[in-house]
Amino acid sequence: MNWLAKINLTVVIERLGLFKSALFLAILMGLCLFTGYRLGNFYHHFQTTTLAQQKSRLEHLYQEQARQVERIHMLEVELAIEQLVNQNAQVTLQEMADEHYQVKKQLGFYEKVMAPEKGANGLVIDKVEVTASQSYNHYNFQITLVQQQLKKRYAKGYVDIIITGSFANKPSQLTLSDISMVTRKNVSFSFKYFQVISGDFTLPNDFIAEKIQVSAILTKSKWQKYQKLNKTLPWILE
Repeated sequence: MNWLAKINLTVVIERLGLFKSALFLAILMGLCLFTGYRLGNFYHHFQTTTLAQQKSRLEHLYQEQARQVERIHMLEVELAIEQLVNQNAQVTLQEMADEHYQVKKQLGFYEKVMAPEKGANGLVIDKVEVTASQSYNHYNFQITLVQQQLKKRYAKGYVDIIITGSFANKPSQLTLSDISMVTRKNVSFSFKYFQVISGDFTLPNDFIAEKIQVSAILTKSKWQKYQKLNKTLPWILE
């Protein structure tokens, strides 16, 4: 900037004259203004272009974000549907498994009846069910008897029940006649293939049941000899 300090405006005016000096100064100022205007215009255009690019990029990012959020929501819906389908499939498979078990169980039961050569020979206590009723200490029982013989004759007799447990902190046994109003006629059987015998009983208060023994007594007659079959099970309610 030392060259500016060396310029003597008085000498310049004297050499060029007042008019030419003013004209030179006006041209110089116009040149400066034009240069500044052009530079400012260029910088403004650069800023405007940059801002437009950033705005376009920001809008693109917003659109991309909206697409990603929409995709996430779609994936969440698909996942929920897949989970629901999977749960329904599991329920269906469980139902089919239960149905298959029941069919297999029934098939096994009828196989015992119709194809006794595949199992033991004679009368069988096939199933014992004890279920609690709505009344306190009152229970229902159901006993299924099956005759497994190639040459079947009518099996005749009756069923008895003994419940073993604890009463007043002492071992105790209760027969069906002690705890039920059912008679021998109610629990009698006479069948060729199978028969279901049912009834109910009421346990005394404070009696703790531990085991149940079911007996099928074949009474002696012309066509059958006396026989007693026992089946003991732990006290587990169905």
